[in-house]
Amino acid sequence: MPQIAQLAETYASQIFWMLVFFGFIFFVVGRGMVPRVMATVDARDRQIASDLAAAEGARKAADEQEEAWRIAANAQRAEAQAIIASAKAAAAKKTETRLAKAASAIDARLTEADVRIQAARSSALAEIEGVASEAASDIAARLAGLKVDSKAAAAAVKEVLNG
Repeated sequence: MPQIAQLAETYASQIFWMLVFFGFIFFVVGRGMVPRVMATVDARDRQIASDLAAAEGARKAADEQEEAWRIAANAQRAEAQAIIASAKAAAAKKTETRLAKAASAIDARLTEADVRIQAARSSALAEIEGVASEAASDIAARLAGLKVDSKAAAAAVKEVLNG
């Protein structure tokens, strides 16, 4: 084979050009392109780390604001509960006052009604006694033919009604 026979003559030249070619590639790619790619990767890593640090700071700030909001909301809730409790107490006191006034008015009206009932009862009893004493006198005069004094008839009726 003629290619193998030429190998010894062209071997040194091929190695030389291979070293020149790979050296050129090493310097162009290794010294020119790789540092740029690595700088881009490093810049990207720094940007990611910076973004993560900013996100962590923002998360901490949000957590602090949320905690402050919770504290404020709890304070407002407690204040609202206190206002509600005081309003309930004021309403209960006002209702109690109104109920006391109404109860005293009702008691006064009941006392007045009791007085009127007692007066009416006394008046009715007096009338009943009068009518009963007249009826007793008339009955005694008609049945027995006796004439009964009105004072005696009234005393007898009182004794029967009270006894």
